[in-house]
Amino acid sequence: MSNIRANTLVPLLAVALVAPSAAFANSDMHFSGGEAGYTFHPDHVKGTKTRAEVLRELEQAKADGSYAYLKRGLPVPSRNVGSGKTREEVIKELENMTPDERARMNELYGGS
Repeated sequence: MSNIRANTLVPLLAVALVAPSAAFANSDMHFSGGEAGYTFHPDHVKGTKTRAEVLRELEQAKADGSYAYLKRGLPVPSRNVGSGKTREEVIKELENMTPDERARMNELYGGS
């Protein structure tokens, strides 16, 4: 009787111990056994984009000039879209400012 139990329990125990670590084999996290516990492997992450989508984004980045920055690991400069106001509109806003608004601007920007 005990021989049958041993023959059944040993494989079940082995499966119970191995199954959790086998589940991590296809994931982006792997048990490291050290102080960190788990390590992240970005090359194991499944992508959601098709090859055609990636190539289209690459061509777009080359066309708008951002690829030159990205391939060097630099941040892409933001496009200057401007304030949308003309110089005259900004001057009128400054002239029409209340004394409280002007004091607040001076406080914020250190003007006179």
